[in-house]
Amino acid sequence: MDPFADLIGLLRPRATLWGRIKGTGRWSVSFRKRDDLLFCWVETGECQLARSHRDPVLLRTGDFVFIRTSSPFSLSSDPELKPQDSEAIVAATGSTELVLGETTGPCTMLRCGRFVFGTPNEALLWSFLPSLIHIAANQQISWRLRSLLTMNDAEGQHPGPGSDLVVSRLMELTLLELLRSELPRLKPGTKGLLSGLADPVIAKSLSALHREVAGTWTVAELARLSGVSRSTFATRFRAVMGLGPIEYLANWRIALAKDELSCGTKAIGEIALSVGFHSSSAFSTAFTRAVGCSPKRFATRRVHVK
Repeated sequence: MDPFADLIGLLRPRATLWGRIKGTGRWSVSFRKRDDLLFCWVETGECQLARSHRDPVLLRTGDFVFIRTSSPFSLSSDPELKPQDSEAIVAATGSTELVLGETTGPCTMLRCGRFVFGTPNEALLWSFLPSLIHIAANQQISWRLRSLLTMNDAEGQHPGPGSDLVVSRLMELTLLELLRSELPRLKPGTKGLLSGLADPVIAKSLSALHREVAGTWTVAELARLSGVSRSTFATRFRAVMGLGPIEYLANWRIALAKDELSCGTKAIGEIALSVGFHSSSAFSTAFTRAVGCSPKRFATRRVHVK
């Protein structure tokens, strides 16, 4: 299996295009900390994205930005302006079309939206996705993202037979393009799945682990498949991924189990076997240690959340 495909399938991304921003002259709008994944693209004009203790990012016509709201940020014609709170504007006007600034002056138009993930494993994405990804209009990926999001918007506006499937696949492709765009830009020393997939030795072992997640893997067997010695493989895997291969496998198994428990279509014993545990008790012990509650309690909680 392709680890990228596995991850995106597990996250089940969807996107909501929630509105537009029209800023004229001097304007500024802020967004609160929400731990969401927002995206914007500049239809016309330009603006600056500002975050605390970071240099402002200039966004020009055709640029995309994906930002995790792990801290507040603002969009503006000038970062020195005091921003209006976006949520307060929506509450006061009842509209997600934000009209800001003055009656005359340069005009900037942005489309904005939010990713939603149908999974309890959203934290997997935060573990290796940067807090901000800026994709300039002249990058090859830009037109593909614009096409995918435009098709998603059209499908939402005019749904037809199979619309849910269409939207689901469009968003999976959007997230895939987003993650792939980061591979060439990884900084030396960056740890995590993206770095592992960019490493030819580690990528082989990751593919094997994802292909047979229930297999009885050892470090020696993974090293053999990767074409290096056991000690070289173990050291390299930890240096690239930030954890050992068996620990990575254990984490992935728990992530798959959380997803299955959330779906509620399989018995706990069946889930245990499917992710590589030979008994329900061993699975329950490992799951409780990793998640902080038993599989049964986790499943019950997820039903209540739904």
